[in-house]
Amino acid sequence: MFSSIAPLVRLNPFHAPHLQLHQSPADLRKRLIESEEPSCTRRSLAAASAEEEYSCEYGSLKFYAICGFGGILSCGLTHTALVPLDLVKCRIQVDPQKYKSIFSGFSVTIKEDGVRGLAKGWAPTCIGYSMQGLCKFGFYEVFKVLYSNLLGEENTYLWRTSLYLAASASAEFFADIALAPMEAAKVRIQTQPGYANTLRQAVPKMFSEEGVWAFYKGVAPLWMRQIPYTMMKFACFERTVEALYRYVVPKPRSECSKPEQLVVTFIAGYIAGVWKGLFARIIMIGTLTALQWFIYDSVKVYFRLPRPPPPEMPESLKKKLGLTE
Repeated sequence: MFSSIAPLVRLNPFHAPHLQLHQSPADLRKRLIESEEPSCTRRSLAAASAEEEYSCEYGSLKFYAICGFGGILSCGLTHTALVPLDLVKCRIQVDPQKYKSIFSGFSVTIKEDGVRGLAKGWAPTCIGYSMQGLCKFGFYEVFKVLYSNLLGEENTYLWRTSLYLAASASAEFFADIALAPMEAAKVRIQTQPGYANTLRQAVPKMFSEEGVWAFYKGVAPLWMRQIPYTMMKFACFERTVEALYRYVVPKPRSECSKPEQLVVTFIAGYIAGVWKGLFARIIMIGTLTALQWFIYDSVKVYFRLPRPPPPEMPESLKKKLGLTE
C-alpha cells in the first residue's frame, strides 16, 4: 500500500491553501492582494532552502514511520499520565453509589488500595494508547495523501475540511482496532475488584473465559465514541492552524522559528480540544489534545520531517476565479 502511494506524493497539493466556498471572486481577489504580494517570493525561497534540511521526502516510508512513532509518544505518554483520573472516572461510571464524585473516588481508592492503587491499569493504557497513536497519526498522514491524490489538486483545495474528516475517520477506524484488546483488559483491571491486578493476570484469564472475542467485543462502542471525536479533533486542528497563521501570527510560517511554530501548534491543539464545551472537559481534554499535538509536532521537528505550511490556492483555480491574468 505504502509503495503505491509514495510515487504520488510529489504531486500532493497540501502545499496549497484552502478555499472558502461562500466567498465571491471579488472577496477572494481582495484578500489575495492584501495577503500575498511580497510574501510569496519569501515563502518560495524559504521552502526551497528548507527542503535541503529535511531528513526524508514527504510521503516516503520513513516519513510515515516517524509520524507513527510521534503518534506512539503523543498518545501513549499523555494517556498513561492520566491513568489515576481515568481509573476514578471508570469507577464512577460503574458504581456511582460508592464513588460519588471525582474527589470521593480518589479518596475511596486511596483508602482501599493505597496510592499505588491509582496506577492500576497503567500497562494496558500505555500499550493500548501507544498502538492507537501509531495508527491514528500515522494512518492520518497516509490517508490524507491518498485521498488528496484521488481528488486532485483543485478539489483537495475546495474540499479540504471534508478530506480532513475522511482521513481522520479512516485512521481512527484502524486505531480503535489496535486499542480494543488493551482497553478491554484495562477496564477489567480497573472496575472489577479481584478480577486481576496486572495485565499479565488479566489477559490469560480473559482468553480462557471468552476467547479472542473478549478483546474485541468493545470495538464497536469505541468506534461510535472515538471516530466522531477524532474527526472533530483533526479537522478543527487543521483549520485552526490555518486561521492562526492567516489572521493572528504576524508573519508567514516559513519565517517563524521552530519554537514559534510549536507554540502555534499547542494553541491550535488546545482550541481543537475544547469544541465540546463543559469547563471540566475544557481543562482535561483541551490540555490533553494540546499536549498530543505538541508532542507529535515536536517529533516531526526533531527528526527534520517535511512539514508543509498552510495550503495555498492552486494557480489553476486562481485563473478560473479570475484572480490572476
